[in-house]
Amino acid sequence: MLRLPPRIKVLEALAALADGRVALDGERCLVASSEGDRAYSVYVSGGKAYSDDNGTLLKGYVGYPILACLMARGVLPVDWDLARSLRGIPWRRLNAEYKNYARVMEAVLGERGIDRRRADRYIDEVLRVLGGMRLELTR
Repeated sequence: MLRLPPRIKVLEALAALADGRVALDGERCLVASSEGDRAYSVYVSGGKAYSDDNGTLLKGYVGYPILACLMARGVLPVDWDLARSLRGIPWRRLNAEYKNYARVMEAVLGERGIDRRRADRYIDEVLRVLGGMRLELTR
């Protein structure tokens, strides 16, 4: 079973959707990275999921490309106002710079003037729905 992701991955996925980096193709999905230099191949169907991102393959949690795909399909909730606030964020650069997801979250929320309580409520809702799905990694 894939574990729930770090909270910030929900915002990364929402940003991918807001940036138009998610392309649906039936049960498959292609998600471009925030810098546009990578594209992740995603498959989600019938409780099984696959993505070739590091979070999913190496760390065993539902990576942001899977989250973005599920958001694009309407399976996970989307807060479009929050999404618009997250457009254009260089996630990989920030993750490399801060080396700490909590610090990246604080930087993004502060820099974009996003209400922390609102972001937390949205993340909680996405993780609640995702937790009920109990996704299993497939190859």
